[in-house]
Amino acid sequence: MNLTLYVWRQKNASDKGKMERYDARDISSHMSFLEMLDVVNEDLTEKGIEPIAFDHDCREGICGMCSLMINGIAHGPEPGTTVCQLHMRHFKDGDSIYIEPWRARAFPVIKDLIVDRSAFERIQHAGGFISINTGGAPDANALPIAKKKADLAMDAAACIGCGACVASCPNASAMLFVSAKVTQFANLPQGRIEAAERVQKMVAQMDLEGFGNCTNHYECEAVCPKEINIRFIGQMNREFMKAKTGLG
Repeated sequence: MNLTLYVWRQKNASDKGKMERYDARDISSHMSFLEMLDVVNEDLTEKGIEPIAFDHDCREGICGMCSLMINGIAHGPEPGTTVCQLHMRHFKDGDSIYIEPWRARAFPVIKDLIVDRSAFERIQHAGGFISINTGGAPDANALPIAKKKADLAMDAAACIGCGACVASCPNASAMLFVSAKVTQFANLPQGRIEAAERVQKMVAQMDLEGFGNCTNHYECEAVCPKEINIRFIGQMNREFMKAKTGLG
């Protein structure tokens, strides 16, 4: 298939940036979206044009580095899918595809389609850990945990921190990400020891980083490649209120 790409090119955070038009020729429908970009970059390199900078790592839908806005949708048109797992068969011959980086004040552009998401790391460093000594794996597994709680914790832990929730929210809110990181521990007995301290520190860091507030647009849940449920925001809010009031 032959495609027309409109790609955001930006030298650095201070550069104004603009959309550039490129042709993607003889693209196989079996390629992933990133493989298609690799082909385009090979062609640009042969022509003496600087290749398009984009982020990626595992290319297996695990790490979340391949974060792009594709035709205005985070990670593209397929639900529950990262860009690296999005295949070109979901597009048609002759399509025009617009490719942009995440758009959020807390995610400054590094170059082209790559943004700095270290704000997420600082939020996790603020409180996303437990200090309880559970011993070896058999000792930890011996702790009784209700299946419902364990399932909730695992569902929250599926978050890969890609930032699609922020990029899609009109307020650039990080609450789905933060709630997932808070509640994956809050639903386990190992995480209850520091639950109040954790939620307060992580929410404070989230606000410090400049993310917006949640106003229930549900765009975060709609585009999350791991389909993290919006209910975790509700649980985080409850955890936060209990911590602030001391009623937990």
